[in-house]
This record gives sequence, structure tokens and C-alpha cells, in this order.
Amino acid sequence: MPDSPIIHPVILSGGSGSRLWPMSRAHYPKQLLPLAGSKTMLQETAGRVSDSSRYAPPLVIANNDHRFIVAEQLQSAAIKPHAIVLEPVGRSTAPAAAIAALALLEKTPDAIMALLPSDHVVSDEMAFTEAMGIAATAAAAGALVTFGIKPNGPETGYGYIREGTTLDGNTNVRKVAAFVEKPDLATAETYVESGDYLWNSGMFVLGAQTFLDELERLAPKIMAACRKAYAASFVDLEFLRLDADTFGDCPSDSIDYAVMEKTDRAAVVPVDFGWNDVGGWPALWDLADKDSDGNATLGDTLLKDVRNSYFRSDDGRLIAAIGLEDTIVVSTDDAILVSRRDRAGDVKDIVERLKTAERYEAVHHRRVFRPWGDYNDIDEDTRFRVKRIIVKPGGILSLQKHKHRSEHWVVVKGVAVVTTGEEVSELHENQSTYIPKGVIHRLENKGKEPLHLIEVQVGDYVGEDDIVRLEDTYGRN
Repeated sequence: MPDSPIIHPVILSGGSGSRLWPMSRAHYPKQLLPLAGSKTMLQETAGRVSDSSRYAPPLVIANNDHRFIVAEQLQSAAIKPHAIVLEPVGRSTAPAAAIAALALLEKTPDAIMALLPSDHVVSDEMAFTEAMGIAATAAAAGALVTFGIKPNGPETGYGYIREGTTLDGNTNVRKVAAFVEKPDLATAETYVESGDYLWNSGMFVLGAQTFLDELERLAPKIMAACRKAYAASFVDLEFLRLDADTFGDCPSDSIDYAVMEKTDRAAVVPVDFGWNDVGGWPALWDLADKDSDGNATLGDTLLKDVRNSYFRSDDGRLIAAIGLEDTIVVSTDDAILVSRRDRAGDVKDIVERLKTAERYEAVHHRRVFRPWGDYNDIDEDTRFRVKRIIVKPGGILSLQKHKHRSEHWVVVKGVAVVTTGEEVSELHENQSTYIPKGVIHRLENKGKEPLHLIEVQVGDYVGEDDIVRLEDTYGRN
């Protein structure tokens, strides 16, 4: 690796992770959660490529709705990104890679980029680092490289790569003979027995210019739309926003379909570095430490005659189970998932039904994060809603008013700076104020400790969209 070129990590953080509901939701998906360790999956991914002697600062491509959470998580992990690029809509991995390549080539004409999903687990980081060096050297020589995972069984949930001959005599890199769709079990068994097939990891190491040249040749409509969207992009706070109209016109396609399956430059590095794409709850059962009965437990649990199951209490409640086998149980503060382990992938259908019914459980948790802090819904009924609000030090809510509701604020910890009309005042613990409907107001925390307060909303409509923002520090008005 010492002789390999510096690698520019491109971390893809735009997914929704519906197969890990109820913990993963549209506004707070799996890559932003600490599912496989003490750090979030995004932080783990960024940390894996943080050695400045091998890697440049990462370029992160994120969903607009997640922008402040992504920025805060990187900051708390002491990782300063090259840029955080905001996609106005998701268009899969080929356009995302094209935007990243255009951004990197502005300053580094020979940039080698590593395209990395933010929600994968790698347990052997030394082997990962070695494989990245091998792939970067091949990419610098003109190959478009992916990683192929040596299979440990006939998995039907992954696409496969059939290995070809060695690339330029390098036994560590092979030409790609074929990309293969997810097989049935019998076909997967023949793939594993042959020894010629690898799981498709979805991770790539590419010369930025080489990739754009191939994309131009093989998918010119994607390339044209990405050029326009990037040319019309603009800086907003610490983010780079793509032009919504031109990027929205871009065809949606993966790197595999748009380029890798058609190019003659495709190569694969066979690897075994403890990879898992965490595609659902069974994957977390695979990764977790288990007791003598094969059970993985997180949180407060009490089991009797239970085997080969996964229990996760994320809300502090006790999960008690008797006589179960091959079961998934996940408890959050507003939903409980119970599934057979081999049927847990069907949770995506539950999420679709929640979306169809327009239920909030498909989109966000009771605890909702904002750039200034977060709030947690405590209770709601006709004409009222109660929240617990936490404003981080330096946090400042937008200058706003409401058309349909009044608000009562009670400070339970910290000091609140409150603007009500023309008046600015301080509220301390056990003090309160009343914000009449239609009155312009603002809440700030100028202290060094988090501010906690209880908010009671009363009115004919208490939905979150009853906010008229007049001024906002975070550019949301």
C-alpha cells in the first residue's frame, strides 16, 4: 500500500434502510444509527478511511433531509469532510459517483475515488486497507475495480461476480467475466461449489476521469444531466447543493447497470475482510455476540427456552420471551417488530403499508432531530400536543409564528432566551411563558449546557407544518 496513490473516499449516505424498521426510518435511517457498535455506521465508515497518509478527506453524498445529522455526526467523530453534497432526489449510485468525480477532478486531475456505502460493516480493517491499496493501484492503471467477497455459503440475497483471468499478471486482481443477478438457492449452491464466484459488495475504486469517460460513452444522458446539475450547484452553509431541476431530470441507475456490466475495464479484487451489508435484522443477528443458545440480546431482556433469536430493547422496556426459536423482536418507544428470522426481510412491506396509511412511524421516531437539537412527542390528542424539547448549546430555533396554535413553554433545565414580539427575556428552571397564536417568537440557548423544556401546544391544528419561518440560522426558510 505505501506505493499506492492517495485514495479519495466517497461515502454514500442517502439510503432509507427500511429493512431495519422500526429502528431505521426515512428521517433517521440505519447509517445514522449505532447498530453494529458504539459508533454510528456512517462514523464507522468514515473512520475506516481516515488515515491521512492513505486517504484524502471524505466526500459525503447525503439526502437533504439528513444534512444536519450527517454534519454533526462527522464533527463529533472529528472528521472534516472534503464536502457534503446534497442530493435533492435519489438517483442511485451512477449519478452519485458522477457528481463525486466532477467535484474531485476540479482540484485533483488524477483522483482515485473509493465509492463506499455508509451502511456496511467491515470487521478486518487491516485486510480492508490492504485491499484498498491493491484496488487503487489497479485503478490508477485504468481499471474500474470492485471488491468481490469470498462467499461463506450459498447466499441468495446478493448479486455475484464471476472471476475471469488475472489482470496484467497481477494475481490479486482479476478481470470480471460476468456480473450475475441474485440467484435461487440451487444456483447459489453451484456458484459456491465452483469457486469461481464472489459476492458483489457494491464498493468500487475508480479513476475519476476514467469513470466519467466510460459513463459518457455508455450512459450519456446520465453524464449530461450530472454535468448540468453540478455546474448549477451552489454552497449553502457547509453543504454543496445540486440543482434540483437538472438533477431531477437525471435517469436513475446503478453503477453496475450503467457502467460495470458494459465496460471492458471492469476488474475485481477478491477479498475476505469480514464484510456485511447489514441488509436486515438477520444480518445483525449474524454479527452479534450470542449466548450458548444462539441468542443475541441488546437492552433489558429475560428469556426462557429461547434459541437462535435476536432481541433488542431500544426503549428501556423489558422484553420477556418464552419458548421461541429463530425469532426477531425489536422494541422502540413507539413500535414493536416481531418476526420469524427467515421472514424479517418482509418488514419492508410493513413500511410500505405504513406509508400508504400516512402513519408517522414510517418516517420518523418520536424523538425527532433538528439542527438546533431535538424534540420528543410525549402526548397528543384533539386540539393539543405535548413535547419535550432539548436545545443544544448555541442552538437557535427559527424566528417564527403559528396560524393555528398557541404554545406554553416550561423550562425544566438550563436557561432559555425567549423572543416574544419585540420583547426578549430569560427563563430559568421552573419558569414559563405563553406564546399566543400569530405572535412572532424565537427560542435560543446561549448557555454551555443543553436547555430542556416542556412545550404544550393548543389549537385547532397542531401539525408540525404549522410554522411560518421568517428567519432561520440553518437556511430552512
